[in-house]
Amino acid sequence: MADKVTIYHNPKCSTSRAVLEAIQARGIQPDIVPYLYNGWSAALLKRLLKMAGASPRDFLRAKEPLAMELGLTEPDVKPAAIVAAMVTHPILVERPIVETGKGVRLCRPPDRLLEIL
Repeated sequence: MADKVTIYHNPKCSTSRAVLEAIQARGIQPDIVPYLYNGWSAALLKRLLKMAGASPRDFLRAKEPLAMELGLTEPDVKPAAIVAAMVTHPILVERPIVETGKGVRLCRPPDRLLEIL
């Protein structure tokens, strides 16, 4: 098991709460990053995306009305534009994202957590 675990967490999200509980149930006290309050930097998002082997579109909360309003769900939107929108509007990032020494996963569904613990 990885020594350090970080969860980018939204306490209002039931999936995020379930993943946090699953981490704690294993006796792990993770670093909890309330990203809606802390915000994101482009560098952090890019690092997490790279570690997850994901594209910005993979981490985009496409069902968020703001994503549609900003046109981010259109197929021709450039990845840099999605990252820039996520930095400006943290609600656009899907959750929860968990980082361990074994990698990064968007834990939706929650059982994806097991891949990196």
